[in-house]
Amino acid sequence: MLNQKQNQLGFTWHYEVPEIIPQGIERACFRVQKLFPEYVWHTVYLEDNPFTFPEVQTLLEGITIGGHKLADQQQVLNQSNSLKRLLKLIKLKTFRLDKLTFCELHSLVAFEEALEWGVFRTGEVKIAGTEHQPPPAEQLEQIFDDGLAYLNNLSNPLEQAMAMFLFGSQHQFFYDGNKRTSRLMMNGILLSNGLDAMTIPAKQKLAFNQTMISFYDSHQADEMMTFLVSLI
Repeated sequence: MLNQKQNQLGFTWHYEVPEIIPQGIERACFRVQKLFPEYVWHTVYLEDNPFTFPEVQTLLEGITIGGHKLADQQQVLNQSNSLKRLLKLIKLKTFRLDKLTFCELHSLVAFEEALEWGVFRTGEVKIAGTEHQPPPAEQLEQIFDDGLAYLNNLSNPLEQAMAMFLFGSQHQFFYDGNKRTSRLMMNGILLSNGLDAMTIPAKQKLAFNQTMISFYDSHQADEMMTFLVSLI
């Protein structure tokens, strides 16, 4: 029988998430900083951003790249700024699994990209390629509170992190930037527990998109969690 509390998230799973031995917060953050341009590039690549990896590296060094839309450049800078902010929160030990942190990170992820940034949406949204319909805006506050109550009771940080990513992605709390913001929250949970951050490699884009569509349609997270764990 399914755990009734799992339904508060809007999806269920039976997958036994492995326990990962923490390597320490300092080490985990160091690895992100060392691979910072790669984290940024992999993330924007999933959004169909045309910036190449060398161009992302150059832009992050403060050199403007010609021949690209300003919106694409802004998206790269937004991802950089949001990841920097996440690392700062982790180092200051002020990262929290709460709405305030969620909205703060979104305000950086979706700056000048979404209809609004840093606040829950007030209108309807749709997800391309799936029949799944995110909940009405007036239900978001209660859904988030109920989901957070369950997430905070998960003892395995890897399970909690992945569930947070899927929770934020499924309910689309914002007009845009939901998966990116939810991945930051996922990585905030991992890093604050001394676990390595997780990224979706560019070469796994098709598999990621296909598995996410399956998750949206079925409301079953086993396949998606298995996929994410395979990236560790």
